Amino acid sequence: MEDNDYGYIRIHLGELIREKNISKNKLSHRAEMQRTQINHYCNNDIARLDTAVLARLCTVLDCRIEDLLEFVPPNSPAGDAQKSASVQAAAISKNADANVSETDASAPPEADL
Repeated sequence: MEDNDYGYIRIHLGELIREKNISKNKLSHRAEMQRTQINHYCNNDIARLDTAVLARLCTVLDCRIEDLLEFVPPNSPAGDAQKSASVQAAAISKNADANVSETDASAPPEADL
């Protein structure tokens, strides 16, 4: 049995960041999160969702939880195509993050949640 047998949760943080025209640095400061944690959420690289983090993101981005999270049912043709696109977008984002200047190291430390 694989996790995909039950579908998965897609996190739309990257899209919301672009839509709200806020940088990852500003978001990390306002939500009191490390930038690396923001990147994990942008890349859908989260094993367990933290409700406190989700509340922070929704508050700072002035959005609803359904704007941030989407359930993709198992064997969804649209989900398979979009998942492939998400994987490609995550790879591009990771490459871009590797080229970020040292100013991003000034993000606040990750709080215990």
